[in-house]
Amino acid sequence: MTDQELAFTPAWRLRELIVSKHVSPVELTELFLARIQELNPGLNAYITVAAEQALANARRAEAEVKPGASLGTLHGIPIAIKDLTSTRGIRTTRGSLIFKDFVPEVDEILVARVRRAGAIILGKTNTPEFGISATTENLLGDACRNPWNPERTSGGSSGGAGAAVAAGLAPLAQGSDAGGSIRIPASLCGVYGIKPTQGRVARLYQGAGGWGQIAQNGPMTRTVRDAAMLLQVMAGPDPADPTAIKEPPPDFSAALEAGVRGLRIGWSPAMGSVPVDQEVRRVTAQSLHVFEELGAHVEEADVPLDHQQVREIFNTLFLSDFAANYSELLDTRGDEMSPFLREMLVRAVQWPASKLAKALRDLEWHRARMESAMERYDILLTPTLATTAFPVGQRPRVIDGQAVDPVWGFTPFCFPINLSGQPAASVPCGFSSDGLPIGLHVIGRRGDEATVLRASTAFEQARPWANRRPVVC
Repeated sequence: MTDQELAFTPAWRLRELIVSKHVSPVELTELFLARIQELNPGLNAYITVAAEQALANARRAEAEVKPGASLGTLHGIPIAIKDLTSTRGIRTTRGSLIFKDFVPEVDEILVARVRRAGAIILGKTNTPEFGISATTENLLGDACRNPWNPERTSGGSSGGAGAAVAAGLAPLAQGSDAGGSIRIPASLCGVYGIKPTQGRVARLYQGAGGWGQIAQNGPMTRTVRDAAMLLQVMAGPDPADPTAIKEPPPDFSAALEAGVRGLRIGWSPAMGSVPVDQEVRRVTAQSLHVFEELGAHVEEADVPLDHQQVREIFNTLFLSDFAANYSELLDTRGDEMSPFLREMLVRAVQWPASKLAKALRDLEWHRARMESAMERYDILLTPTLATTAFPVGQRPRVIDGQAVDPVWGFTPFCFPINLSGQPAASVPCGFSSDGLPIGLHVIGRRGDEATVLRASTAFEQARPWANRRPVVC
């Protein structure tokens, strides 16, 4: 097996190779560190590379591979952690000049779980400042770029994670998603990413940029089986998170091969009225035939969302959280913030408490409407995004001939699902005429990641995508 083949080998297969001693954790870690050294300068997928710590942990993991040894689910497998997520002994900038030298003394809950499972942390992936943006630019350096075309965006806020997995700079990556931040880069970079049900993955319920009501951590991978494996490690309650689902998580891999025969699938190409690029609409619509051929019942679904209202709810909750956590830095460290972040914070600190109260009320009605819309279906399909990857720094203002909000207009399908708390994944489903990935959005009922993963696996087996590699690899 060549180094490039090994770099694009699924993580579940890497574990088999490690256990059988056909590949060592040190060999794998050295391979990915070499690829990062070669390719990261042109992609900026990583902000920090923890080479010394990674190699030390890889040597320890290699020594533990002995006959009869009990090894963790991710033993010896390299992983990338998003730079919003605190990692003991590894710089955690949160994409901000303010934290450019911050090295945490403790791991976040999911990082501790990943370490206990035996994974080797390669470093921290690029993210916009405090995760505020759906593309990945910050004041620490150049923008994160798309491996399929480095002139295009990788999306955000887990843009570095998406680019790293797509380019073979890590077999596994952790992302976080408060408004689409796993699914956006998954769609634009042609990888698989799933946002779990709200509360599925416990996290410390305090601290900066938490978006406690709408954000979840989740996996970004090249295969669905890898995502199920990583999600199993991440998921579960913890006393530090009173909002976490209290029941132990189900076995996410148990029903991967069950197929979709008999499933009821709704298709909503515009969730009512949002503009979508015609090529994106065409490619995602072709996916319906795959599910029909596999025995699912597919019909067009009526999802009557008031998109202006939903965007208002989201903006209010999202920016109010920022104001609660970062507004005190406006006076003391504001000159180290991007103009975009300062503008958002100033807006949020000036609006009245009644605005937040109204958003919290409307949030419950939105959740009720989405729950009602899902009563007829096991899963709901939409495009993940309204466009393919656009040039870095040039967000679309017009899509399909209609003016859109330049901040969130290209991602109208994602943040409504953060508000409703449902699980949702982006599945690579094809390419545009200029070779850019397009994602299909697979939305499940609350608590039912298993069906999202099951449907994703069926589509993956019918239309494999992991053998496609970007121009930068």
